[in-house]
This record gives sequence, structure tokens and C-alpha cells, in this order.
Amino acid sequence: MNQEITNISIPKLRAAFNGRVIAPDDAGYDEARTIFYGGIDRRPAVIIRVADATDVARVVSLARETGLELAIRSGGHSTAGHSVSEGGIVLDLSDMRALEIDAERRTAWVQTGLTAGEYTTAADAYGLATGFGDTGSVGIGGLTLGGGVGFLVRKHGLTIDHLLAADVVTADGQLLRVDAETHPDLFWAIRGGGGNFGVATRFQFRLHELDTIVGGMLILPATPDVIASFIAEAEAAPEELSTIANVMSAPPMPFLPAEYHGRLIIMALLVYTGAAEAGQRAIAPFRALATPIADMVRPMRYPEMFPPEEEYHPTAVGRTLFVDTIGRDVAETIVGYLQASDATLRVAQLRVLGGAMARVPAEATAFAHRQSRIMVNVAAFYDGPEDRARREAWVTEFAAALRQGDAGAYVGFLGDDGEARIREAYPGPAWERLRAIKRRYDPTNLFRLNQNIPPLKEE
Repeated sequence: MNQEITNISIPKLRAAFNGRVIAPDDAGYDEARTIFYGGIDRRPAVIIRVADATDVARVVSLARETGLELAIRSGGHSTAGHSVSEGGIVLDLSDMRALEIDAERRTAWVQTGLTAGEYTTAADAYGLATGFGDTGSVGIGGLTLGGGVGFLVRKHGLTIDHLLAADVVTADGQLLRVDAETHPDLFWAIRGGGGNFGVATRFQFRLHELDTIVGGMLILPATPDVIASFIAEAEAAPEELSTIANVMSAPPMPFLPAEYHGRLIIMALLVYTGAAEAGQRAIAPFRALATPIADMVRPMRYPEMFPPEEEYHPTAVGRTLFVDTIGRDVAETIVGYLQASDATLRVAQLRVLGGAMARVPAEATAFAHRQSRIMVNVAAFYDGPEDRARREAWVTEFAAALRQGDAGAYVGFLGDDGEARIREAYPGPAWERLRAIKRRYDPTNLFRLNQNIPPLKEE
């Protein structure tokens, strides 16, 4: 690849930035362009691992002046591959990892290259937590901008419900401090609107007291009755309990008896935020649904829900949707589709919502699905490009079979699903409001490698 980026050379770029400039001929280039999901092989013209907000502003200006596509990378977990560009510029935030915790005020300022697991571990030293997702290696930048649905969603709401302020570099290269009083329209938009409006360099979060939890993995046999009963118990559970039920083909995990490998199981992740005795009472109904195949639920520190992850890059296709109910008939549909597939790994992930998330008015943030009851993600691993088309057809048909009255979508789990699905992520007046804010802060759609919200056209 040519060492020139339009009329700007790599040596000149290296002189202009405080952070690291990685070019195609550099030894670390292939590692730097690799993101979490496999099957995405894009070669950016340059990767700039920024050191500070000044670097961020310079990268944004470079993209604006050259016209090159700009990708923003925090943790690199975009299911659509938006964390890397083909032939463009990657703004990599992973070296921006500063964290300042004010334990007395229960707030934290954190740069957006830090991961959810790293933040959670640091906050736990003070007996505090902010709710992120369910995967420790996810960068807090992209996760927060999409909304943030995780282990504390029923007790404390979404990640954005605890966002107090943010530092954002907009398309004109300005660094803005945004909060409820300063640039309130932009503050509204970044709480669920994704990366459409600028590059978030720092967030200020509210922290909650969280000592030990009762949590971990509970594995049950996946029959229609057990699945439907699990969801009913999750809906009836106290708000202190959030659950994720992965109905899936059992991988060969060392703690699973060999006879279960490949069979359908519910691999449930449970987190109860409260006293151990009350937590055990809340989890007892789930243990009673069937004889557990494995039971690793116990009192623990919250960061233990984010164990170290193996270095792997799964090739998978998926769909996300909200549903209103999962009774026995829907559970039968789930089992039927999972049994009909021979993908090496296939899953229907079921998350009962409600609680604190549902008490925030829908119009308060760009995330508008406050009353959605259950989030479902269906996915299948694929082996190579030819297999991908077959798995894609399966997840599309599976999701269509599960679709009910709630036509929404969570933008944080959207893949390359097309404009109609992005519209469904922002129902009602949210879409036009976001387009108007986009026109104000990014009229040329510089930030377009995302689940894109095009700027409203001038009258």
C-alpha cells in the first residue's frame, strides 16, 4: 500500500501525533487491524492509536480534510465490523485508559479505551460498581454509546442511566464537555445514539455501592417447559436479580459431563445484587426447575462475573430483537430451530428486562425501548464464506419466527442489518430528533462507519 495518505506522508503523521501511528508495512499492523469477530479482513491506510484528546481532534481533522473513511475503535467488538476500515483511517482509543474514582462522591471519570472488566475491577476495590454489559473485554466507549445492557440492568438500569457527563470531539474538531445543562441535545443523543455524533474521549459515571453478589453460571436441560418456566421466574424475580439465559448446543466445557456435549442446554448467567441469604432465596426457584447439570452460582465479588477471556475471533452471524412473551409455544419454536441446525454453535440468548431500566421515560434518552420486556439474540457460528450464507438464512428465519408485537432493536447488537433495522432501533420521534442533532454536529456525515443516522437535510 502506498505510504502516502493523499498528500500526507506516514513520517509526517508520526511527527504530528503524540500516540502511535501504525502503517501497513509495520510489524504490528496485522494485529492492530484485527477486531474481536473473525471473518472481517479489512486493511486500513493507517491506524492511529491516540494518546489524548488532542490526538483525537487531529485524527478527526485528518479524516475531514482527506475524505478518507474514519473508523472508531474502543474495544473492537462491533458485530458489523465498524471498528476497522478498508482503506481509511482507524482512530484507536485503546491506549486512552485513565480512570479517576471519587469514592466519596461515588463518581468516576474514565477514558473510553478502558474495558468494562478493567473498570469493574478497579471500582470493586472501593466496593462500588457501574453496570456495563456481560463481557469484560468490551470497550466502554461503544458499549455506553449504544445504551449498555448488562448484569445490573434490572437493579440499576442501563449504562447510560448513570452517565453524568462526557467529553466529545465533534466533526469540526472541537472538544465539548456535554451534560444535562451543557449541550443537552448532544448529551441526549449520545445516550443510545451510537457513534454518530462524535468521538467520546471520557465519560463521567455514577457509581453504586456493590459489595458481594450472588452470581455465576447455572446449567439446566433445555426443554420447552424449562425454558418457559425460566423466563416466568426471571420476570417474577426481585429487581436485584438479572438473568441471561443462553439456550444453546453445549460446547465441550470441562465441567460438563461428556454425554451433554452437543445437546441443548440453558447456560444461564445470574447476578443478584444484595445480601447472600436473600440472593440464595431468589435463585432457588431456578435451581428447582430441573436437576442442574452444573451449578456454579455462589457469593462472589462482582468482577468475578468477568473472567479472563481466551484469545479467539469467532465467525458468527446473528440477529437481535425484542419480544413480549416467551411461553411454552415460543419455547418450542426455539428448541425446534436449535435442533434443526447443525452449526457447531447455535444459540438463542434471552434477557428479561424491566425494573430500573423501565422506570426511565422513553424520551429521556436516545435509547427508546424502555418498556421492551425481553431481549432475544439468535446466532450461529459459521465455517467459511460458503457456510455463512446457510447460517445467515437460518438466523433470519429464526428471528422472523420469534418476532412479536415489539418491532424494536437494540443498536448495540445490530450487525450489518440495513437501514430499516436502524430505524427500528429509534422508534417514534427519536429518529427525526437524532437526524436533526446529527445535522447540527456532523452535517457531512463524517461519522458514518456505524449504525448510521443520516443528517436531516436542509429545508
